[in-house]
Amino acid sequence: RVSVTGLTKKQRKEQKKMDRRNKANQLRRNKKDMVLTEKRRLGSRDGPPHLVAVVSLHAAVDAGAVTKLLRGEGAGGVVHQEQGISGISDSFGMILPRFKQRFTFLNHSTADMHALLDVAKIADSLVFVLDATEGWDSYGDYCLSCLFAQGLPSHALVCQGVSDHHVKKRVESRRALSKITEIRFPDARLFPLDSEQDATLLLRHLGAQRQRKLGFRSRRPHLLAQHVTFTPNSPAEGTGGGPTGLGTLCVSGYVRGRPLRVDRLVHITGHGDFQLSQIDAPSDPLPLNLTTARPAKPGKGGDVDMQDGGEDEAAVRVLMKADPAVRESLHAEAEVDPMDGEQTWPTETELLEAEEARKNKRVMKVPKGTSDYQAMWIVDEDEEENGEMDEESSDDDDDDNMLDEAMDGEDEENHSQEAGSGSEEEEEEEEEEEVCSTERSGADQRYDEHIDEAAEEEGLKRYREARANEMFPDEVDTPLDTAARIRFQRYRGLKSFRSSPWDPMENLPVNYSRIFQFQSFERTRHRILAEAAAEEEGAMVGWYVTLHIIDVPLSVMESVQSGRPLMLVSLLPHEQKMSVMHLLVRRHPSNTEPIKSKEELVFHCGFRRFRASPIFSQHTSADKHKMERFLRPDAPTVVSVYAPITFPPAGVLLFKQRNDGIQDLVATGSLLSCDPQRVVLKRIVLSGHPFKINRRSAVVRYMFFNRDDIMWFKPVELRTKWGRRGHIKEALG
Repeated sequence: RVSVTGLTKKQRKEQKKMDRRNKANQLRRNKKDMVLTEKRRLGSRDGPPHLVAVVSLHAAVDAGAVTKLLRGEGAGGVVHQEQGISGISDSFGMILPRFKQRFTFLNHSTADMHALLDVAKIADSLVFVLDATEGWDSYGDYCLSCLFAQGLPSHALVCQGVSDHHVKKRVESRRALSKITEIRFPDARLFPLDSEQDATLLLRHLGAQRQRKLGFRSRRPHLLAQHVTFTPNSPAEGTGGGPTGLGTLCVSGYVRGRPLRVDRLVHITGHGDFQLSQIDAPSDPLPLNLTTARPAKPGKGGDVDMQDGGEDEAAVRVLMKADPAVRESLHAEAEVDPMDGEQTWPTETELLEAEEARKNKRVMKVPKGTSDYQAMWIVDEDEEENGEMDEESSDDDDDDNMLDEAMDGEDEENHSQEAGSGSEEEEEEEEEEEVCSTERSGADQRYDEHIDEAAEEEGLKRYREARANEMFPDEVDTPLDTAARIRFQRYRGLKSFRSSPWDPMENLPVNYSRIFQFQSFERTRHRILAEAAAEEEGAMVGWYVTLHIIDVPLSVMESVQSGRPLMLVSLLPHEQKMSVMHLLVRRHPSNTEPIKSKEELVFHCGFRRFRASPIFSQHTSADKHKMERFLRPDAPTVVSVYAPITFPPAGVLLFKQRNDGIQDLVATGSLLSCDPQRVVLKRIVLSGHPFKINRRSAVVRYMFFNRDDIMWFKPVELRTKWGRRGHIKEALG
């Protein structure tokens, strides 16, 4: 029975439907209000000034002419020339009373690619200056490739010189330029900038356009230095007993992104991680004082009087000081306990399990000298007969006839590959040399009397190794002067690359215990990012603060004095610790030179920039991943490297430095994960030539040159080119 006041099942369903609809409307409304509040805060009195970077994409255009036109009186702004960016000469602050906004403009040269990428990481908007006829040149297209791969903020396209054309040709010129720009910017608007009225329209567009969020910076507090001072440590201060070249760096600027806490570490891009001692709050150097106070008319809404205390208030006040007991440490490596892995006396349960395993142990005949571990990989005779009768091709070529090695630092295979590449015919070597020479001449154009012969030989050698690896993947010639069982003693035979077991904690070096590992990286990432989003303590966004950074080397100040901007970001918990980071990248089309594994590269990962020698591996969903000797141009590749922990999302750029100092963009991608237990295996294939073929057997030579080597590799399964399987029966000779 149902009570009179009770609801029927249909009524409850309708009520739940209305509740869900109201909840969705409330969430939509709250999100819309949050976006509008964040948009109105940027450049206003409550937020930081709108940071705009002017970038020229053509050698024939002058970005300085754009900034000169923007700071003109006709644009309607009040220019504060002294409130620029430290280290950049062409930078200034601007207040627009008409739009109730404030801006900070900077014009940085595109010659230094790393400095340009650092500025783009922190800028709110980018203004690209284009040529009126060509748009951008080859170097400008290279800059755009790097910026798109890193993450492009809000932007505007500007061109000068359109008004110089005849009136009838202006429309055609703009239409031709729009056709060029729509390849990279399909929905962007092109702004002509030849008068102060055009400058006013551009300023209105910059202040009102939608801001694009970059995940790696919106979740972290960051700051662009506007004023920098350096105070050397006295002999009594610091860690050492005497002068160490360290000091306290005072950096002033506006807090952006998230609230900044004094007990968190800060990372100065290109220089490292440091600690804060205190945060001061000086007066705002770019206050948004629009007009003098006017009395509001009764009954009507008066103008909002937006004023800042200015210089009349107290000069500097200390916001917060760091507590040494709470402040995060700079320890990047874990402390190793040599007794941590000490063997203890087994328990009764373990003894019973060992006794049970001994009773169920399989008994088989093995060659003399075979260890118990090697005997585990030997298949039974029944399986061997079934394998010999199987004439169907294998579905997975990577499952058979392979010898794999855990990537602990094995590097001796280079000698075998060199020997293998030298065994080609002489005519093929001449053809390869001609092809490589034409490719390098088109890329470098440095073939004159100043040719670096050593670099040319190294490049030719790398091309031959890459081509040999592409034609014969993972094939290695057995060395003649060294026994194969000694040369490949760190490898093992796997019956199946996919299903054969491999312990990720096996044979790890002692130094591997110095890195950090998460029990669940994804769960930790979600928790830390959620805590950072709910953070409400510290210096709030939009405040002008001075950070006191301790134990900073003098080279940081010298870098600022040389004309490079200084950017710092507050790190999330654990982001100063070292671990194994995996990056998913794809090779850039502009790069054609082979990139070998363990070759030193320059990494841009989020706000960090560092050098490392990574290893490449395949991007699969299996528990074991095959190592790639070269960066593949046709497929995404996982790059594994020792690096400080960074929580995704974050863009990744890989550069390779030439001998003349120029750095080429090699690959672009994103941060994948942090997993020290990801198994990367090096695979080799030992091949032989069939000397005599019978119905059920064959005689193969040139695979081994020692009878002991044949007996050593006898348990490993063989596979022919067309999929036939078998095992070594006996050695001849």
